Amino acid sequence: MAATTLQQVADAVVRRAQRQGFVVPREIRGELKQAGLDDEQWKDVVGLARQHLNCRQGRYYHIQVLSPRMQEEQEHQRLIQQAIRRLIRRHEAASKPKERRLEDRTDYIQPVTVQLDDGRQFTLLSRDLSLAGIRLVGTRRLLGQRVKVTLPQENGDQPFTFLVRILWTCAIGDDLFENGGTFLEILSN
Repeated sequence: MAATTLQQVADAVVRRAQRQGFVVPREIRGELKQAGLDDEQWKDVVGLARQHLNCRQGRYYHIQVLSPRMQEEQEHQRLIQQAIRRLIRRHEAASKPKERRLEDRTDYIQPVTVQLDDGRQFTLLSRDLSLAGIRLVGTRRLLGQRVKVTLPQENGDQPFTFLVRILWTCAIGDDLFENGGTFLEILSN
């Protein structure tokens, strides 16, 4: 009977982790106490739920089963990150030693072409480049827009074009703005 009860506690812990995003050992011990079991068995419960939980920094996170749409989105992000890594490697090889920041950003100061949804094109200056996004400097506020950003390559190869959603805008001078965006899709190379 105790094994069934432990499995029931493990199922409750998995549901809780799914609902909250994660559980901590204290919460697992609480579920055991609530079921009338010894809270020292919490590691046994984790063992029974291990296919649904992933331990990171003392927390047990629920492992999500990805839908085909989520798998497709992850593949999109993987392709974007692969292209950005290539750009960063080539840029770093052609420029000064790597900037040592806490965040994984690279100074990528290049003129880039930005195309708005209505077809208008502007040349802005890229500032930072990371696997997740880009910072652009120019005379336009782009907050909330989805724009096509074309990034040149150092060796003259065909440029990369990405679809970027602008998440933030900040005034840095008279009619001068920084726009931070995240990569949504790679459109061409």
